[in-house]
Amino acid sequence: MGSKNKLKRFRENKTFSNVVQPERALLTASDFSLKGKWRSDFFKNENPLILELGCGKGEYSVHLAKQSPEINYIGIDIKGARFWRGAKTALEEGLSNVGFLRTQIELITHCFAPNEVNEIWITFPDPQLKYKRAKHRLTHPDFLAKYKVLLNPEGVLHLKTDSEFLFGYTLGTVAQLGEILYAHHDIYNNSTAPIEATAVQTFYEKQFLEAGKEITYMKFKL
Repeated sequence: MGSKNKLKRFRENKTFSNVVQPERALLTASDFSLKGKWRSDFFKNENPLILELGCGKGEYSVHLAKQSPEINYIGIDIKGARFWRGAKTALEEGLSNVGFLRTQIELITHCFAPNEVNEIWITFPDPQLKYKRAKHRLTHPDFLAKYKVLLNPEGVLHLKTDSEFLFGYTLGTVAQLGEILYAHHDIYNNSTAPIEATAVQTFYEKQFLEAGKEITYMKFKL
């Protein structure tokens, strides 16, 4: 994507009613105005709240929102030029139950209050294969501890990835910290795969499938 295109998308994001872009300094220095108030102040309802971490182009959040209008969805990514597409599509199609938050995942507890979230989707994150990058994996124990704070007591997490490494790493981590509700290393060749895991495919997921890669999925609680 050219720099002119990125700048154009950044400008458009500022005008989108479904995009929130708090400054890092604001999040870390004070209480964020929407923290604990996403339902009442942003969505104007009391429906369940589901997050997608590292939402990329935002198509997963948009598709989920179309399928379940009775649920609120927020796609989160630091790359606003990417989720511009999802945000624009949501506005064009009149989807009032999906929004986008531009921030680093590490700041997530500054953005949401304890027990505010019902579910979290982690879709095709960077597996951070190098050992020295392990702390940046979105299923590292430090991140899982943050998610546990946000989720209500019955809250669940979903991980979809083409990385067998990250799938195995997360299985081992969750086995020590939580409860695995479902896990399979090839959901598109498995009759027991839950529909929620196969009904929507991201831009990158379609590329992985076309290349013959297996897609792994797990659902778990902390």
